[in-house]
Amino acid sequence: MRFEDSTYLILLFVIPVLFALRFWMLWLRRKALRRWGGKELTLRQMPDVSRHRPMIKFCLLMGALALMIVMIARPQIGTKVSNEKRNGIEAIICMDISNSMLCEDVQPSRLDKSKMLVENMVEHFVNDKIGLVVFAGDAFTQLPITADYVSAKMFLQSITPSLIEEQGTDIARAIELAQNSFTKQRNIGRAIIVITDGEDHEGRAMEAAKAAKKAGIKVFILGVGSGKGAPIPNGEGGYMIDNSGNVVMTRLNEQMCRDIASAGSGTYIHVDNTNEAQERLNSELAKMQKSEVSSVIYSEYDEQFQVVGLIAILLLVLEVLVFEAKPSYQKAMNLFKKKHLVMVAMLVLVPAASMAQNDRMLIRQGNRQFHSQQYEKAEATFRKAVAVKPNNPEVQYNLGCALMAQQKDSMAIKCFQRAGELQPNKLRRAQAYHNMGVIFQQHKQWSEAIEAYKESLRMNPKDNETRYNLALCMKQKKDNDKNNKNKDKNKDKNKEQNNKDKNKDNRDNKDKSKDKDKNKEKDNQQQTPQDKMSKENAEQLLNAAMQQEQATQQRLKKEQTQPRRSRHQKNW
Repeated sequence: MRFEDSTYLILLFVIPVLFALRFWMLWLRRKALRRWGGKELTLRQMPDVSRHRPMIKFCLLMGALALMIVMIARPQIGTKVSNEKRNGIEAIICMDISNSMLCEDVQPSRLDKSKMLVENMVEHFVNDKIGLVVFAGDAFTQLPITADYVSAKMFLQSITPSLIEEQGTDIARAIELAQNSFTKQRNIGRAIIVITDGEDHEGRAMEAAKAAKKAGIKVFILGVGSGKGAPIPNGEGGYMIDNSGNVVMTRLNEQMCRDIASAGSGTYIHVDNTNEAQERLNSELAKMQKSEVSSVIYSEYDEQFQVVGLIAILLLVLEVLVFEAKPSYQKAMNLFKKKHLVMVAMLVLVPAASMAQNDRMLIRQGNRQFHSQQYEKAEATFRKAVAVKPNNPEVQYNLGCALMAQQKDSMAIKCFQRAGELQPNKLRRAQAYHNMGVIFQQHKQWSEAIEAYKESLRMNPKDNETRYNLALCMKQKKDNDKNNKNKDKNKDKNKEQNNKDKNKDNRDNKDKSKDKDKNKEKDNQQQTPQDKMSKENAEQLLNAAMQQEQATQQRLKKEQTQPRRSRHQKNW
């Protein structure tokens, strides 16, 4: 059970205050009665007065007030909490969290880019199960395989290189651990997705991938970084150095990644600053065999404020029917008539509750259709909800998502803009502007996308995905402006060059022939020393290579005779 607007529950503190005021008033009343004639004399003169009925009526009113406050907070209870059989795959994410993943050759960093990629991949999962393994010099399971995507995102955000003390990169250990983390269900597509920068310090990754292939598991390798290499930040404003005092340069080993993916019957995908890797990974996973997956989840939440409202109304009715004195039938009828306004209010509240329920029912129906990828039906249902309550920001946002899924981008932008204007919650308003920015970015409308992302960050400054998209749009806009300027410059240069060529047509041909003869003489004079120098250089290079080879063989012999050091000598 949860509350949609739990802040209203603070109003429940009013009830103890009202009880305190009630007891204070009763104390003042008893004090006045004692002055008038004492307790026994007062009871004899008022035989119809009840001592307990007023307190019962007050408690009923307070109970109704508490339930109304709970109703405003919108209580919700999860439904369909049972074993569901759905068609999907099982995927284990093996994420490299070694220090080399802090390198910033991919923005904002290799590790942050990997987190964003996994989070976006989970967003596309509907009927699938996911697990999470982190590794460096060692590996351990961060999240067992599950269909709880909310928990997966929560565990994903807490990943840092400090989770594993033993640094290095042991891809084989991660693949072996992931292979043993799948369920025992048969006839289902299984995938191990290794996200790494391709520096395998321990080896055996090829053998582990082949073993996974024999078990019917595909191994996908996502290589993060660039082949040029970049230094690793040390968190203190500098860069990490090795034992020799040199700055460590980490490079993506794409050939090794391709070999591991090939051995695991999977695909190698290079991850850079674009979204191509995300789209390609989703496409590869969609091709895998899907089978019935059993899981226990909260598929949706139903509004329960109607039930709470009905109980509150029942308490009000009881309060009306309970009298302060001990009445006869006639008194009861007269007293009932005095409070006919309460009954009128009850008759007004019941239809209002039913109308609200109708609005919420349409939203829940549209959400079910949207999650089932029935986007056209979801659009129709959300439009019905808009007709019932046009100023509902949740309906406008959901309608925009349904239109966005059908690539009806212009109408989706209007819905998101309307939702952002109506939504009082800053986080939900940020989601609406974020989606607007995504649409503008897809259509390469950089300026509009930048403004939408900025508005989203004003509402939710902690959204890293929005911040990354904003930086990417600003970079793409800058590159686009440079390309346009270069095109204009090239056009002007071409015009100037054409004018110069026309002016050169009147030059004398004899001057050209003289220049050619002079150039030939200079070339002949320079060829002989160059030929001699090239022979001398070749001899020097040959001698240097022979000496280097002899030194390498001697060094290898010494290393073979010496004992081996610990396994992990690299801390990146």
